[in-house]
Amino acid sequence: MSTKPTPEGDRIAKVIARAGLASRREAERMIEEGRVAVNGAVIDRAALNVTDRDRIEVDGKPLDAPEAARIWLYHKPAGLVTTTKDEQGRPTIFDDLPDDLPRVMSVGRLDLNSEGLLLLTNDGAVKRKLELPSTGWLRRYRVRVNGRPTDAMLTPLREGLTIDGQTFQPMTVAIDRQQGANAWLTVSLREGKNREVRRAMADIGLTVNRLIRLSYGPFQLGQMKPGEVQEVRGRIVRDQLGLPSPAQETPARPGPSGKAGKGKAGKPGPAKPRNVTRKRR
Repeated sequence: MSTKPTPEGDRIAKVIARAGLASRREAERMIEEGRVAVNGAVIDRAALNVTDRDRIEVDGKPLDAPEAARIWLYHKPAGLVTTTKDEQGRPTIFDDLPDDLPRVMSVGRLDLNSEGLLLLTNDGAVKRKLELPSTGWLRRYRVRVNGRPTDAMLTPLREGLTIDGQTFQPMTVAIDRQQGANAWLTVSLREGKNREVRRAMADIGLTVNRLIRLSYGPFQLGQMKPGEVQEVRGRIVRDQLGLPSPAQETPARPGPSGKAGKGKAGKPGPAKPRNVTRKRR
């Protein structure tokens, strides 16, 4: 029984995404709309592999070579949704990002009322890698709940629980202090399921009224102010993600007034960022 050889190269939508022009899904839509040409011929199906020898044009312009993978730390304020567009017209994180930031994607999400560390990247493959449960990076949160939690109440969270048929892995939960009718907790987990902390707390009778992500794997929120953006040094990105080192590291490219710039659309220890940026108010 014969099998067809694996086509050489990568899917064209992936190549377009790696060039930073669009997400893979957006690239597929561009192809369906007849906006992409390969070697002078317009294509309308994304099921095509291309190599470096192929000439790719999008909207009549040659496709740029893919940029090196980059990561930024962003202190998401509460009240913003983590999406490029919101059907309800609510402000998004992309409305808040600096104007000179290149096109970036968020790594996972923080819901409307949550705040703290959100990772941004220009590389779709990096985004998918960091979102995979198998990556196993610890996410740490500072959580304020209404009520008087005890260690006995928190036992189900530490053992793992199932809510509406969805299983949540055991969390690490510590009571920091009681403050009037509220208590502050530190919660750590290795998953990123939708509203996981809020749903788990509600299941044991506690209401979350503030949630701040402090860290995502080796990357720390630190003393960043709400709305600030910091780019992680290229060497640290490569070390943490296991990426090959170029012959010479390309320095981060600050925009006007030293800013990293607005988006349209490893080794242990904390990763130190560079290029502090904040949205012009």
